[in-house]
Amino acid sequence: MKWLQWLGLPVGIGILIALVVHEGAHDVMGVIGSAGPMLLWLVPFHALPLLLDAHAWRLLLDKRASLRFLWWIATVREAVNRLLPSVGVGGEIVGIRLARWKMRDASAVTASVIVEVLVTIAVQYAFSALGLVLIVAGTGDGSSWRTIGSIALALVLSLPLPVIAVLLLRRGGVFHAIERWASRMFGAAHPIMLGIDGQRLDADLDRLMSRTGLMFRTFAWQLAGYMVGAFETWWALALLGHPVSIGDALAIEAITQAVRHAAFMVPAGLGVQEAAVVLLAQLFGVGHEVALSLALVKRMREVVFGVLALLSWQAAELVRTRRAVRRAANTATAAEPHEQVH
Repeated sequence: MKWLQWLGLPVGIGILIALVVHEGAHDVMGVIGSAGPMLLWLVPFHALPLLLDAHAWRLLLDKRASLRFLWWIATVREAVNRLLPSVGVGGEIVGIRLARWKMRDASAVTASVIVEVLVTIAVQYAFSALGLVLIVAGTGDGSSWRTIGSIALALVLSLPLPVIAVLLLRRGGVFHAIERWASRMFGAAHPIMLGIDGQRLDADLDRLMSRTGLMFRTFAWQLAGYMVGAFETWWALALLGHPVSIGDALAIEAITQAVRHAAFMVPAGLGVQEAAVVLLAQLFGVGHEVALSLALVKRMREVVFGVLALLSWQAAELVRTRRAVRRAANTATAAEPHEQVH
């Protein structure tokens, strides 16, 4: 999969450069400059939709960790997925590792993340469907039907994949089968097999997914996070001098998210996200320069917020490593007098 990302990177960069050259860098920078430093408020605002998303994850963990801790992990997970070449799942792996700092039950933590990802996929489909409805209601002149039809067809054609995944994880014993295969491949005593309990992970997944009420609550909180996140688009366009309705902002955000996730092979959705924002914003009467300015503002917010999250993660890792070294040194020092007596 990594070769796809390296192939997609120059494609994304090319799209972004073409957009900037076509619209005129000077005009775009002029639009952004007119909004001024008020655009910086979009960075801390992004913490709110992530807080709702972290609360949904906390429900799956039966509230065994604080909301503040899970919110911090959510910021790191998003930053890894969006800024690093991790094929869209690196953030979840990092999230499991960080969550185990406070929760030792690896199976329960892993099951919660897997279920959360499945719920996120369902939310993305629902949010995209809402975006299509709002595009139809917002444009209504038939000029956007080709775009709408293409997006709707892509959603319908891709729907069987997550459905099959849910069915397999629900009763398929997938991870127990993977464990048995790995045991035959590497041997039961191999270090890679230590700490793996596929049967228990399957049971934890089945336990979570059988709680219908919990699934609906998790879905609702995540969907609320997506909808609050669309306020960023509404606010940014207002600051850039071209306000739109809340419905228009929801439509732009929803379909942009769908396009970005479909183009997972392009690192950080570079160029693809910008092209989607420009196209969708223009459907609602936003001028070319303002539409590209919106795309670049969203990208700048993503980079600033993500870099801060990644730096906080590295700082936390450094502090944790130093504490572990200090404890090991203290243990060794305490053991020395005892060894000398013998």
